[in-house]
Parts: sequence; structure tokens; C-alpha cells
Amino acid sequence: MTPRISRFAKSLVAEGAFVVLAMAKQLKAAGKDVVELEIGDSPFDSPASARQAGQQAIHHNESHYCPSLGLPEFRKAAANFVRSEFGIPAQMENIAVAPGAKPFEQFFCETFLEPDDGVLVFSPHFPTYPPNIYRRNARMVLTPLELRHEFRPQLSDIEDFLRNDPSPKAIFLNSPHNPTGGVTTEEDLKDIADLIRGTGIAVFSDEPYCHMVWAGRHHSLAAQPAMLDHTVAAYTFSKSYSMSGWRLGFCVSSPEIIRSIGLMINTTLSCTPPLVQLAGLAALENDTVERDEVMGLFRAKVELLAAGLNAIEGIRTLPPTATFYVFADVSELCNKFGISSHGLAMYLLQGADDDFGLACLGGECFGAAGAGFLRFSCSEPDERLQQALDFIPLALSRTERLAAWIAANPEIS
Repeated sequence: MTPRISRFAKSLVAEGAFVVLAMAKQLKAAGKDVVELEIGDSPFDSPASARQAGQQAIHHNESHYCPSLGLPEFRKAAANFVRSEFGIPAQMENIAVAPGAKPFEQFFCETFLEPDDGVLVFSPHFPTYPPNIYRRNARMVLTPLELRHEFRPQLSDIEDFLRNDPSPKAIFLNSPHNPTGGVTTEEDLKDIADLIRGTGIAVFSDEPYCHMVWAGRHHSLAAQPAMLDHTVAAYTFSKSYSMSGWRLGFCVSSPEIIRSIGLMINTTLSCTPPLVQLAGLAALENDTVERDEVMGLFRAKVELLAAGLNAIEGIRTLPPTATFYVFADVSELCNKFGISSHGLAMYLLQGADDDFGLACLGGECFGAAGAGFLRFSCSEPDERLQQALDFIPLALSRTERLAAWIAANPEIS
């Protein structure tokens, strides 16, 4: 007899973007030319001063343990950052540091959720939300984000959750939103705060794309009066500073909640590597101009991709609002060809051409509410984006090849 793997462990599936990434890499290794628009990674270098600071930290042997909550100088800089950029009334004691924003999903759930508690999640949703909720044996309550509302969360859905769920406890709020690019406005956040303030509801405010707002600017629920007592707002260096491989993020909340999260960091991760924090500190202090220049390049990429997709018959997108994704409505094509959006994505990657492929994600990677959409990342140079745009109509015109591929792959089409 051997140890039995738990039901929870057996229920886990890999994040769809990384699954498709592995498939794309395998095809490329076999000689196929693949434009990779599946993964949410930056095509740009990490900022110069961050790279230099990281190298200096290694040279100075900054390679030992540090406080679990993070280096004091980094926490102070992070507090200054969210205070000056987003109006969040944060000090050092409001900050905890982790390897990226993802760990805070788990720590949030462990801080607030008991078995059978209800957690409102707007869907399509980031695929790591469900497993972190289920770790606590809590219930995920899904409500749809709709294109007709520009993928903005509706206050009526929150009111319905608070009124009718048997044990409402938490809300996952993601703005700017992955995968749709929707933005929760400052007025939306004010209304949400007024509804939640003074209740027992906690909010995980997931804000990795805070500098990728193309219409207006980013606002945080944590900036609303008295909402730090209800909110854990998570940030990462992966998007704004093109530092995905460094694995650095932080969260903002009340001192009491931060102390709780600090104990979870201590008992799981010990700490975030200090040399990584020192690189992030340099980015916060020195690289604002470079960051904003790169954000301008991202905006141009999104506009190029959105305009090109809208020019293809059967594809519709909203004007670019935020993030470096385009969430394209392909339901007309899916109905025409009798294929799911996931199947369409796999056809573009695997079946449309022997020598060339396009890696993107079917909306089902983000829950059932994503069906009928494709998510394209702007993670390649502009000329490669154009190659992808030129390829899609060609792939769709090969109707006999598409029909044969659907017949050969009924399980994913």
C-alpha cells in the first residue's frame, strides 16, 4: 500500500496558459514556427536599475534570510508607491511581500474563509482563484461579467450575493481584469465600498495590471475610506516592470491582516529573497520613466491587435481599455463551424498549418463564462502580431482542413 493522494490534489489542473505554452514550445522544438500569444508575459527587458541592483545584491552576498514580511526599506517604498500613485493610505505596517501576487490568493483565503463560506467570483476569472477557495472547503459563487456592461462587475450581483447567500464571506475583485480587459471604475468602487464597509465581508482586490489602463487611470478599492480593514490588494512587478521571472509582489491591507499574512509567509515561504526585493526597490525608486515608456509600447500593441482582429469577419472586440490582452468574441465563428472557442484556439495552434501556428487561449480557460471568446496576449514583437493577424483569415478559409481537424479531435473541439 502507498499513501493516497488527496481528492483536492487530484482536482487540481494546471493554469491553461502554461499548458498551451508547453504545447507551443514542443511544437517549436519540432521545427514549427509559432507566434506565442498565450502567456501573459512581457516581451520587454526588466528595467536597467533593477537588473543592476540585483547584480549588486548578489555581489554583496544579499543571500540570507530576511524578515518574513519583507525588507523594511522595500515595504516603506511599496507603501510610498501605492500612496502616491493610487491614494491608498499605506505605511510600512500595511505591506507584506511575497514571490508575486499569486501567493496572496491563498493567504487571503486562509485568513478569512471557513468551510462552506461563500466567495463571490466574477467570471470569466483567473484560473487559480478556484483552487485557493477550495483549499478552505469554501464555496465559489460565480456571477458573469458581460460584454454589454464592458465586463464591469455589477453592484446588483454583489447585493444579491450578500442578501441571498447562506454564508457570504468574501469577494474576489480583479481590475484591470484578466482576461477581459474590463476596468472597475472609481464610481463602481465607491458604490462597492459603501455596500461592504462595516460588514463582515473581505475583498481580495487583484491589481497586477495597475499601470495598464488605456482609458482613464487605475483606482483601487483599498483607497476608499476605511476599506483597508476589508481589503487585501495585491500587486506584482511582473507586468508593470517586466520582472515576471524575478517573482516579486506585495499586498496592502490593515496592520492586523498583514500580521496574519506575515505568519502564513513565515510558515510556508520563510521570506522573499532579499536580492529580489532590492531589485524591486530600485525599480520603484528609479524606473518610473522607463516603466511608463514601456506601458506606452504595450498600449500601441493592444491597439494594433484589437484593430486587426476587428477587421476579421466573425471576430468582435471592445475598444482597448486595459491590460495587454485582447478578449475577442468569436462566438459567430464557433457557431458557424460547430467548434468551441478552446477547439478553435487549438486548431490555430496545431491544425491550421503544418509549418506555422498561433498560440492563444480559448475563453474556457477562464471558466464556462469565457466560452465563445479567445484571449490574445500582446507578448510578441509587433511584426509577429501582424503575422498572427494575417494568419487567422487564412486558417479560417481552410474549411476542409478545419472540418477534418474537428472530426479527428472531437474531445477538444
